[in-house]
Amino acid sequence: MDYEAELLPGTLDLLILKAVSIGPLHGYGVLLRIGQISGRALLIQQGALYPALFRLVRQGLLKTSWDKSENNRRAKFYELTSKGRKRLREETDGWNRLVAAIASALAAQPQET
Repeated sequence: MDYEAELLPGTLDLLILKAVSIGPLHGYGVLLRIGQISGRALLIQQGALYPALFRLVRQGLLKTSWDKSENNRRAKFYELTSKGRKRLREETDGWNRLVAAIASALAAQPQET
């Protein structure tokens, strides 16, 4: 059964950093990349993406440059900074610890008496 997974609060920044870590992207490219790397399970709305990109640039995690997109239009491209790479590693480690803890909790079985 195919369905879109609901994005958890606080995960959009992590997904953007991961998408851009694969290579520089323009805004719409970030949306496409997140869809691609999530197996189409995560589809981000543009109304959520652009404020997040602006916030990540303001925090120094992404840098921007102007270039031409694949359809030959001028577009702003986003790229990870060294601070962004560090944050991606930290957030990924934290997320993996959380996933392991939740998986352990969900695997718990009732005690037999």
